[in-house]
Amino acid sequence: MLAIDQPVNEIPVPESGNLPDGVIGSGAPVILRGLVSHWPITRSGLESPAAVESHLLRFYAGASVTAVYSESHHRGRVFYDEKVSGFNFKVVSSQLDKVLDEIRQQSHAAEPMGIYMGSTEIDRVLPGFRSENELQFDAESPLAFIWLGNHSRIAAHFDLPDNIACCVAGRRRFTLFPPSEIGNLYPGPMDKTPAGQIVSMVDFKDPDFERFPKFRNALEKARVAELEPGDAIYIPSMWWHHVEGMNALNVLINYWWRRVPAFMDTPVNALEYALLCIRDLPVSEREAWRALFDYYVFDFDQDSVGHIPQESRGILDPFDDLTARKLRAQLLKKLNR
Repeated sequence: MLAIDQPVNEIPVPESGNLPDGVIGSGAPVILRGLVSHWPITRSGLESPAAVESHLLRFYAGASVTAVYSESHHRGRVFYDEKVSGFNFKVVSSQLDKVLDEIRQQSHAAEPMGIYMGSTEIDRVLPGFRSENELQFDAESPLAFIWLGNHSRIAAHFDLPDNIACCVAGRRRFTLFPPSEIGNLYPGPMDKTPAGQIVSMVDFKDPDFERFPKFRNALEKARVAELEPGDAIYIPSMWWHHVEGMNALNVLINYWWRRVPAFMDTPVNALEYALLCIRDLPVSEREAWRALFDYYVFDFDQDSVGHIPQESRGILDPFDDLTARKLRAQLLKKLNR
């Protein structure tokens, strides 16, 4: 296990189920001990794996789920193959009861194969589950997902939305890094990823410091969170996090949401288009565009446009749904030239 001195800060939860003030928007990860300890699924998790299965299947109506399976020598790591031309797992469309049964069977193996069902929308697969297991907090239309499996290691990655992850069965270890550490985490391919997000190429269980020497610098900024059933963690947008499932059956419920208007596009689109338009320009031109991006995007404030009459600011004024649609139409027209 990596030696990390800095734990994630904790905020006391005065009453189970109530998110303390100051968590969302704090800009750093926060552990919330006992936040969902009152949930029936959490109480089932403290009782036995069989009780967890029973609780989940009470809501299951037969919808298909997607699970990934990996050979035992990968030790639960969901990752690329050795040539980074494919992956070290196979993806199977299955049924939840079958996946749970296979996890139970593997719990008796000395070297179990890895089984992992990630990012599965609760309302689709477990209708009614949230009527008994729900977190109320001030976020607009958060999406709720369930993640379950046996011993697993999910490569460090970041998510665009803010995230509250609730550990309800088994134990989870999160290793987190601020967004600025991307250069020390050795991100892999952008257009071929294990689960849709760019991942760190470093194996956290056995890091190769000769191949990835700057990872030592990342570890100086790393924070670790150990979660027991009933605990939760708030992960701000864009924070890198490596996630380990520590038991023979681990279940996590998470909520994702964004604090931006619905008309805003994902910034990933801008990044990908910048790769096409800017990355391969001569250095002097890239530096010129860096200055433009700083002025119009990263350092933008009202002083940037105060010298332009209000009625003439166009797309430099704050967007609303209508102006966003107009700009999107203009961009599509240019892209389809």
